[in-house]
Formats: sequence, structure tokens, C-alpha cells
Amino acid sequence: MSETETQVAAPAKPAYDLRPARKQVKPGEVEKKETPQTGKEYNIWYNKWAGGDREDSYSNYECEYLHDLPPPATSMPDSSKDCFARDKFADYRDDMGGVGSFSRQNRTLYIGRIKETGPGPETEEIVRRHFKMWGEIVFLRVLQHRSVAFVTYADEANAQFAKEAMACQSMDNDEILNVRWATEDPNPQSKLAEKRRLEEIGSVAIANKLDPRMVDAVRHIRALEDEEAVPEPTSPPEKRQKLIEPEPEPEPEPEPSGILSAQTLEGIRYLAEVRRQQEKALQKKPAATRPAPTGLGGLGGYASDEDDD
Repeated sequence: MSETETQVAAPAKPAYDLRPARKQVKPGEVEKKETPQTGKEYNIWYNKWAGGDREDSYSNYECEYLHDLPPPATSMPDSSKDCFARDKFADYRDDMGGVGSFSRQNRTLYIGRIKETGPGPETEEIVRRHFKMWGEIVFLRVLQHRSVAFVTYADEANAQFAKEAMACQSMDNDEILNVRWATEDPNPQSKLAEKRRLEEIGSVAIANKLDPRMVDAVRHIRALEDEEAVPEPTSPPEKRQKLIEPEPEPEPEPEPSGILSAQTLEGIRYLAEVRRQQEKALQKKPAATRPAPTGLGGLGGYASDEDDD
């Protein structure tokens, strides 16, 4: 009997092109001008004045990097760095700004100083329209009359990109947004959902690096140890013998045909049997007999001849 072994192919890693990125615009479309003086200090290393608008890049159209959003299928190689390759810290800052912390995966942004000009749904639509361009939004909540909103992205890299892109920017009402990292949600259900999500991500990552036959064998062993039904694999089931046979169904109790039930008759028979055994034990026990008198027993009431002398 031959067994066919299936070789699990490792997922192909995306090929990254190390060549310089294409120019953002063609040289003939932009007229290069001198950089306006936006501050009082000049940085000779970056060839620009300190302060002013950061714009898209300090190199303008000569930038050698593409300004694209992080793709959803690409995971960060190092959790201690953000999507801009900046080092994270152990704790958050007091104002919940900056790069963030590597101790917790934070996907929620705090947006303050929102100018509300209508009801709650209208403000929510404005926030969603301006923040959905930075990634998929899974949760959005606006605290009406408080000028505060919370935006949760599907991926942490999108939240990092949106925080830097929308910091000190405006939406529709010329406000200056205050974008910070949100603190941990105190809701117990949210904590359980986040814990379950992280466990699923970890289990999927570990399962992708293991042989599926080994995972299936471990699953069956644990099921047998716990005396539970063997879980079916996610792949189409093959023809195999069941490891655990179904338990036989209990026989139905006989219905009573007389006045007394079957349990009462069984109890009467048990008591009669016990009484019969007790009577047999009494019959087998021998009767107690008195000891026979000895030959000197009749002289106990007479005095001896020596007493007369």
C-alpha cells in the first residue's frame, strides 16, 4: 500500500525592486524655484530653512522614494519599528503622541478639535470621508458635543500612516486636528475581542509554518485524550475509520402491567431475598448447650470428716 506524500510549498515572498523609484513628476512639468525662507535657521545638511510646511518631500520631485500607502498583505518585519522605520518606545508619551509603543498593537486614533456643524451622523460621514483614504476602517465613533472621534483601522500600519498624514490638518471646516494614539478601551468585550483577534493571528502564523499532517495528528491526539469527538479537518474529508464509535442507546424501561410499578416489584424481590438469607443463617447456627456436671459436683454441699475431729 503506497502513501502519497504532499510537499507543502512555502509562500512566495514578494520581490522588492531595489532600484530608485520613478520621479514623481517629469522635469519639464515643474519649474524649479528657489526655496522660500520659512524660518530664521538654515540647515546645511538638508538644504532648507527650519520650520514651515513639511510638504510631501524635502527633495520635491527629485525624491527617490515612492509615496504609497503600506500594502495590506505586507507585514512589518520588526514590531519595534513603525511603517516609517522609526524606533518605537516601551511606553507611550504623556500626551499619547509620537511614534508609539511596541508593547501593544494599537490600531485606534484619537481625533480631537473637530468642528461640529450638524448632527452626529453628518460629522461621522465627514470623518469617515477624510480618514478612509488611509486604509480600511473597521470602527468609527464620534462623541457628539465633545468634538472628539475615535477611528480604528484594520491594520496598525494604516493607523501609523493616517496619524502622520492628518496631524495638524483640517477637514471641511478649517479646524486644526489633534491626532493622537488612543488609550486602551476599558470595555471588557472589546478586550476579549482584541485578545481573540491576536490569538487567531498567532495561530494562523504558526500553522502556516507547520506541516498540515502534523497539525492534524496533534488535533486527533488531543481529542482522544479529552475523550471528545475527533474534529473534522478543514480540507475535504477522506475515507477513514472512525476512531470513536458512537455510544449505544439505552434500552427503554418496561412499562408496568399491574398496580405496582416495575421498580416497586424489584424492591420487594430484593427485600424477600435478604429475609430468606437471614433465615438460612439462623438455621445453620448451633444451639447453645450447658456443660455436663463433673463427678465431684455432688459433694459440694457436705462437710468433710476432718471437721468432726
